[in-house]
Amino acid sequence: MRFKLDENIGRRGAALLDSEGHDVSTVLEERLSGAADSAVLAAAIAERRVIITLDHDFGNVLRFPPEESCGVVILQTPDDAAPESIDARLRDFLAGLETSELGRELWILEPGRIRVHEDR
Repeated sequence: MRFKLDENIGRRGAALLDSEGHDVSTVLEERLSGAADSAVLAAAIAERRVIITLDHDFGNVLRFPPEESCGVVILQTPDDAAPESIDARLRDFLAGLETSELGRELWILEPGRIRVHEDR
């Protein structure tokens, strides 16, 4: 799959996804650090990439309708967002991809579960 990592994910996350054979680009590589969320999502859409972030603002489906994107993944970690917590959520995400297909949806990964927003 093709992913765009928000600036809050880091190099370890990119390396983990890359090691699993995914095509990964980052907000930092594209010099979008500090850009508005709408600009980050627009870049992901233009590149046909799923955005992966810690930013819960992307969970506002009225502002960022997931069906207009290639998919949005929010990793929910403790407030300190230690690299180990991010890695654990990314591993949960990869495991979830083995049993479910990510489409134009919002996935929120919490410890031990994946919530999927369904457009009704």
